[in-house]
Amino acid sequence: MNKAFTQLKELVYSVDPKTRKRAIWTLAVIFILQLYFVRELIAAELIFGMLFVTIFSLVALCYLLGTAGERSLDWAEMGVRAIATTARKSFAAIEEISKKSFRHLHSESAQ
Repeated sequence: MNKAFTQLKELVYSVDPKTRKRAIWTLAVIFILQLYFVRELIAAELIFGMLFVTIFSLVALCYLLGTAGERSLDWAEMGVRAIATTARKSFAAIEEISKKSFRHLHSESAQ
């Protein structure tokens, strides 16, 4: 292990210092760009995730409002039918009362 490390050290020092400096800078730039790229991908994924959640919430809200509207129309129809039935019965009762005379059969007029 120590022998391999010394051979690597000799190889690195045998390279021209300008070339070595450029290689180090190139590797550093590639490493930094990779970190930046990964960070950008994560940020884009988060933005798309928030966008998806927002659109999903709007669609779910529209669906719930539509369902509630349909149910309320069904309830309103039942209420109208109940009111109509009660109104018909009340009207029939009032009509029947109006056809009856207010005097008893054996009563006489006050004059």
